[in-house]
Amino acid sequence: MNGWLLAAGITAFGVAAVHIAAGHRDVVRPLLSGGLADEPKRVLHAVWHMVSVDLVLSAAVLVHLALTGDLPVTRPLGWFVAAHFLAYSAVFLVITLSVGWRKPLLRLPQWILLLPVAVLAVAGTA
Repeated sequence: MNGWLLAAGITAFGVAAVHIAAGHRDVVRPLLSGGLADEPKRVLHAVWHMVSVDLVLSAAVLVHLALTGDLPVTRPLGWFVAAHFLAYSAVFLVITLSVGWRKPLLRLPQWILLLPVAVLAVAGTA
């Protein structure tokens, strides 16, 4: 068993749970009740659900890799998921820093949840 990947997977499941619960309350409800046209509103709604699925599947992959041992796919998949969460973190950091908000790192704190998954996955695959 790979403890680093297991920690990454459990953390990723936590990230998915926060995304689904808090995201539904703080993002999806206001989005659906807002004045945005129907097509972009539904596309954004679908994208939110796609990210939900993506986060859950990534967490499941990390846990599976942790429990199955060192398979030929462990390193490539581990690096892929790590890069994936690092990219998500970078997207949030770039967007929040480009807006010009005061104390921007706390306005969109999703990167704080995503980055540890990347670090743990790297530690488990390196």
